[in-house]
Amino acid sequence: MAFTSQSLIFRAPASVPGARLAAPSASRVCLRGRGASFTSVAAASTSMANLDGDEKKETKLWGGRFEEGVTDAVERFTESISYDWQLYKYDIMGSKAHASMLASQGLITAGDRDIILEGLDQIERLIQEGKFEWRKDREDVHMNIEAALIERVGEPAKKLHTARSRNDQIVTDLRLWCRDAIDKILIRIKQLQVSLVMLASKYVDLIVPGYTHLQRAQPVLLPHLLLSYVEQLERDAGRLVNCRERVNFCPLGACALAGTGLPIDRFQTAKDLKFTAPMKNSIDAVSDRDFVLEFLAANSIAAVHLSRIGEEWVLWASEEFGFLTPSDKVSTGSSIMPQKKNPDPMELVRGKSARVVGDLMTVLTLCKGLPQAYNRDLQEDKEPLFDSVKAILGMLEVCTEFAQNISFNSKRIQSSLPAGYLDATTLADYLVKKGVPFRTSHEIVGRSVALCVSKNCQLAELQLDDLKAVHPVFEADVYEYLGVENAVNKFISYGSTGSNQVKKQLEDWRIQLGISS
Repeated sequence: MAFTSQSLIFRAPASVPGARLAAPSASRVCLRGRGASFTSVAAASTSMANLDGDEKKETKLWGGRFEEGVTDAVERFTESISYDWQLYKYDIMGSKAHASMLASQGLITAGDRDIILEGLDQIERLIQEGKFEWRKDREDVHMNIEAALIERVGEPAKKLHTARSRNDQIVTDLRLWCRDAIDKILIRIKQLQVSLVMLASKYVDLIVPGYTHLQRAQPVLLPHLLLSYVEQLERDAGRLVNCRERVNFCPLGACALAGTGLPIDRFQTAKDLKFTAPMKNSIDAVSDRDFVLEFLAANSIAAVHLSRIGEEWVLWASEEFGFLTPSDKVSTGSSIMPQKKNPDPMELVRGKSARVVGDLMTVLTLCKGLPQAYNRDLQEDKEPLFDSVKAILGMLEVCTEFAQNISFNSKRIQSSLPAGYLDATTLADYLVKKGVPFRTSHEIVGRSVALCVSKNCQLAELQLDDLKAVHPVFEADVYEYLGVENAVNKFISYGSTGSNQVKKQLEDWRIQLGISS
């Protein structure tokens, strides 16, 4: 975003709603609706706001006790409209609910309410059409909308801020914004889960090496591995659902911190805005940012999960593994090396997790030393929050597209399976079934592996006499446990990588996610 030094006006990208930002013109604006007609001169109470000192700045709506305006540097430093304009929909929503409540309580007339509501409708349309004039000298989304409303409808608009402070106003906007943002993220999580289940369904019988410490460990079915991601995402969704429940309480009417002596109905505004209930303590209502921290924490954990998927798939797409091939749709090339085909989207998923975690650290540090109640420091919670949500939505979207545009190289994977003695633990299970204590079984299998290393062969390639030389308990049925296929088929515990267990897991997820057979 670019700022001019002469006008206190910032110009947002033209692609965003409300991107037209300029000083107010002196043109007349006529609003009609709800039986009322309004005409006002836009510049009647507003002078051009510039920085060269030739003309006076607009008097702040809070400026009654001040004799001088703030300096240009303070104006630039304290504004938040360059990013909190994104809250306009929720600011208008809250103002409408507040105006309706004031009228119900007899604090404003029904006529004033209708005038305010119509004015807010007009302003919202202007923003959506990119015609609204956002002014940096009006500091934030609240003051921009309120000042514009006063310009357009006059005295009724001056009653809107009755029994309301920007302190409860901003946190109401933010809770409404978070509520919608969580809903969007939940949709993206489910889309990725569906894509992973569909991918797993294509490779029901494909065995891959399972790793611990990034070393070959045991054979697992590929769907079992893919469903482990689905399980992680389900916990991510659960954390967000739980967070949403705590987000959904209404601070509106808490005012600056102490509430009000006016007979407002906070239960009405909470109901109209679809909150569960009003917050019980007005000091807590305006100072609480736990819901932001919890949301950022949930996003951070989800980002770490996505980063781990990204890491695994980047490794698997390498020549050294060769287990996975992304399509051209989700790959990029090199500016100098013509042969390169890079899984860049997943590398960036891995990279963007850092900024999501960083956003959480920013707000944690922001909140750690704040006394009750509201402090201006809290203005700084929005950019990390907006950034975190934008990043996590993008990460989920690109992971979904990547999952829809990759294939697993079955031949390469199968040719790699003999290495690493993946059936060793299954061999230990065989000995346990023969009555050998597990620790003894572990030692016997370890000596069997050492024998294989000396002979440069696999466990299944050892002769029965070789195995009996290690321990006489071995019998001919041992070969039913050796080899990766036999090893996988021997897994029977709940949630294991055994074929029957994995098929059940797949079917359960298809039902839970509503995937048709």
